[in-house]
Amino acid sequence: MYGGAMQYRMNQVLTAPPEELVLLLYDAAIKSGRQAVRAIAERDFAAANDRLIHMQEVLAALIRGLDLERPPARELYQLYDFMTRHLIAANLKKDAQNVQDVLALLEDLRETWAQAIRLARAEGAADRAAAPDDGRA
Repeated sequence: MYGGAMQYRMNQVLTAPPEELVLLLYDAAIKSGRQAVRAIAERDFAAANDRLIHMQEVLAALIRGLDLERPPARELYQLYDFMTRHLIAANLKKDAQNVQDVLALLEDLRETWAQAIRLARAEGAADRAAAPDDGRA
């Protein structure tokens, strides 16, 4: 079963458009964050460490994907950097509140990104519908 789930996830990543990859990264970080909070509550500090490190790796991937020449990228860089530092502190102190603070930010960013994708797709569909048909297929 694990092999099939892993293959499905790999196919999902390999075939996703770039904007969907950002959503997948947000989803992965959020899932790891929730697992970290649970692990801290259960005093399973090895699992918490693993999940917090994973969140930091996801944030590093999000940072690498930024085009710092574009206006919102610098602000996102600063936010991702802040979250990374917050997660390092959470890991050192095993502080679930720090993780929850980062989770709240990630959930907001994820919803904003998903909304932006929906709007862009709706605008693209409207533009295609309004474009004159020149007979080319």
